[in-house]
Amino acid sequence: MSPATRVAGPATHRPAATAPLARPVLAVDDLTVRIPMRDGRTVHALSGITLDLRPGTVTALIGESGCGKSMLAAALMRLLPPSARTTGTARLATPSGVTDVLSPRCRRGIDIGLVPQSPATSFTPVRTVGSQIRETITELGGSHDARDLAERAGLPPELLHRYPHELSGGQAQRAAIAAALAGGPAVLIADEPTSQLDPALARDTHQLLRGLADSGTTILLISHDLAALHRDGVADRIAVMHASRIMEEGPATDVLADPWHDYTRGLLAALPERGLRPLPGKPVSLTDLPEECVYHLRDPRTRQSGGPTALIATGDRSVRRRTS
Repeated sequence: MSPATRVAGPATHRPAATAPLARPVLAVDDLTVRIPMRDGRTVHALSGITLDLRPGTVTALIGESGCGKSMLAAALMRLLPPSARTTGTARLATPSGVTDVLSPRCRRGIDIGLVPQSPATSFTPVRTVGSQIRETITELGGSHDARDLAERAGLPPELLHRYPHELSGGQAQRAAIAAALAGGPAVLIADEPTSQLDPALARDTHQLLRGLADSGTTILLISHDLAALHRDGVADRIAVMHASRIMEEGPATDVLADPWHDYTRGLLAALPERGLRPLPGKPVSLTDLPEECVYHLRDPRTRQSGGPTALIATGDRSVRRRTS
């Protein structure tokens, strides 16, 4: 059933659930990032991002390359360039209280960990992987040793004695996950962890992340590979991003079976098992975007863009629609 046949919920950022939901571990609300360039232009890196990450779940953030997914990871890890202008909030619930993720009080690697896009190049090439993981544990005050983390990440402990260039792509990915777990973070951001892996290794990585979530770690999985997410069933929830904005968010099975936004429908229709129909238009550059949603520039047929928009909540799902 499409949202057009439902009674629309309130125009609000936070989904209004019909049943009690677990308190989010990480609540991102109206997060906007603008990055001025030397030539006077401005990159609209993020626009009004609102997203809840719930305990022990995998939330997949999907969209085409260049839509701003990795910018969200950079913002949450405080790795944006110094010139970036940031508004909105991102709050992490911890046993000791609520921490502002965007402030220095949030401890990188301890409160939130990051698995980078290029795991092999994230390690120093002239030292063994194990020595670097042990150093990370020491710096972050972690309670596990390198062997424990390797086993938890599915990396054979004997490979800790190897240098980064001696690891395969899948092994390097597991080593990067082990390093990201060194500080025992409550939230783990995995930025395109399967982009350089074949389908079998991608499935193994997804199963590893699923196991970490089932053990209590809350995971934000950034990916452009909707086919792999659909195939492997790793995500509990899916958020769909286009040109710096969230287009749709909800339970993964619901979004994949009954997409509410035209962009999500287009992404699914492009999958081989859904007909391999190309998306309309071309990806939109994030430089000097208008302040409103620009999906209509991509697909002039849509009625969900072309004026002021908001994420409209219905139950446990939300979709971006025009408000006028």
